[in-house]
Amino acid sequence: MDLINLLTLLTVLMASFAFVNIRYLKLPETIGLMIVSIFVSFVVIVIGHFEQGVYDYVKNIVDDIDFSKVLFDFMLSFLLFAGSSHTDFSTLKENRFQILMLATVGVVISTIFIGSLAYLVFSQMMGLGIDYMYCLIFGALISPTDPIAVLGILARANVPKKIEITIVGESLFNDGVGVVIFVLLLNIIHVGIEKIEASDVAWLVIREVIGGLALGFLLGWITYELLRRIDHYQTEVMITLAVVMGGYLLARKLHVSGPLAMVVAGLFTGSIVKKEAMSQTTRDYVHKFWEMIDVLLNAVLFLIMGFEIIIIQFDWHYLYASVMVIPIMLLGRYLAITLPKPFFRRRLNTDIRTDFVLTWGGLRGGISIAMALSLAGIPNYQFIVFVTYALVMFSIIGQGLTIERFVRKYFAEKKQISIEQQEL
Repeated sequence: MDLINLLTLLTVLMASFAFVNIRYLKLPETIGLMIVSIFVSFVVIVIGHFEQGVYDYVKNIVDDIDFSKVLFDFMLSFLLFAGSSHTDFSTLKENRFQILMLATVGVVISTIFIGSLAYLVFSQMMGLGIDYMYCLIFGALISPTDPIAVLGILARANVPKKIEITIVGESLFNDGVGVVIFVLLLNIIHVGIEKIEASDVAWLVIREVIGGLALGFLLGWITYELLRRIDHYQTEVMITLAVVMGGYLLARKLHVSGPLAMVVAGLFTGSIVKKEAMSQTTRDYVHKFWEMIDVLLNAVLFLIMGFEIIIIQFDWHYLYASVMVIPIMLLGRYLAITLPKPFFRRRLNTDIRTDFVLTWGGLRGGISIAMALSLAGIPNYQFIVFVTYALVMFSIIGQGLTIERFVRKYFAEKKQISIEQQEL
């Protein structure tokens, strides 16, 4: 299938799924698209079981997509910039320490914990023979959170702004940090762990992180300088688009972290640039443009993952492993939130139920799917893709559809306790 036909098919399917969700399911976009995608995938699998031509058609579509190139060289930059450009950096300042800890130390803790226990489950208990380094890569790709779906739910449930801001801010940075860890582990495997020294790892981290942050700041400053000199929303939208595409390409040439550069550039654009260099008309158009890009690309990821699942040769071990890893994923998230607290008591002072909200509200989504699909060609690729899809599905549907009930109950009880204490 050529590129034009593939884009046409994806666009038609996305529009159809979105219509079904808005017209009938009336769920948050990410949750609705995931449910419809799962349903269509199941229907195609059943049809393909009886009609080989359907299976072959889907397989040809998947074979035509270079996942690593499409996702890492194109889609990831748009997803990260779009997410961060919707956030005003000034709102993150109050919770900056907690956000920083969750997005750095928390991601490292989660990666090591999930990767290590996944290794015990996959290789030791189930005998699947998956190397420990690949289990760590799995831990890195499933650790970053993607709260796009849950933010609307939290807002409707009147969650305190502090928790909402923490979830938003953390997700912006832990996506970038998670991708850095993911790429670092892949580089170690590629070079050979026996040939890697601690100094090499340290230099790689410094170059990727510091270089990515510096490039992101530079891109944000360039955007600011260009946009403050004009007032023409069409051109200004095109400039933000050029900054993302050109900036990500430049990051690859400089061998610095493109994901972190996009997060910083997006935050710069969503804060300083929007406030000081854009008219109200331009702000509206830029916001809506990148919001649409965000929704569109997440929908594409769900569709592509659905196609990939259709052609996977199903094995019951895949399903067993997925069920066993779900509590590991949740516990890894909880430990990422709570383990740093004893060392930073003054700055990480939250109660156990707030920790649970942060744990259950940390949904996995498009970023995890993108990283899993980019692993095409490695050993046990189909297994990792299946388990990732199952965890994202549980996260978006299971956690996404239940967190509002918990949040309402928890904060209603908390408010009642506060009233009773005042009366006493």
